[in-house]
Amino acid sequence: MRTPDLVRVGDKLINRQKIDHSVDRILELRANGLSQQQVAAQIGVDRTFVSRLEGLGEVRKGRSIGLIGFPVENKDELAAVAAEEGLEFVLLMTNDERWQFVRDRSGLALLTEAMAIIAEVRRQDAVILIGSQQRNKLGRGLVDNEVYSIDLGESPITEDRRVDPEQLRSVIHDLRGHDRTS
Repeated sequence: MRTPDLVRVGDKLINRQKIDHSVDRILELRANGLSQQQVAAQIGVDRTFVSRLEGLGEVRKGRSIGLIGFPVENKDELAAVAAEEGLEFVLLMTNDERWQFVRDRSGLALLTEAMAIIAEVRRQDAVILIGSQQRNKLGRGLVDNEVYSIDLGESPITEDRRVDPEQLRSVIHDLRGHDRTS
């Protein structure tokens, strides 16, 4: 009986779990800021192996972009655009969802979650804010990175607003420096 975690290659018996564990460790170390050379030395492989492994799994190069928006009527459409464009962080809410977000948390839990969101947004190279002019201004003050705002109008906004998905896509392409026709 053959075990799927063990693969025979000629006269060698290869343990797939050991490979998976090593790849996970390499990526973890790289994500934690170690250089390819440092990771290679720690794991016991050539630096070129680490480089080729990263190339094998690379989805895209370029700037990381986060998206926060509320209250949006067509959040599913916007989320689909964000997913297609590979945005790293997306938080979209309708008006009802944003108020439920606030009501369902104690003061401390709300503050803790808001701080975690801000920290995640600050890790992005650029951020797209969708909201009232006042909220967008406040958001720009909370982050150090490049910010692009899509204003939904004057505060307070009490109903969901539709955002053109192609406008969002265009903004993403502009932030990444893409030619819009590519």
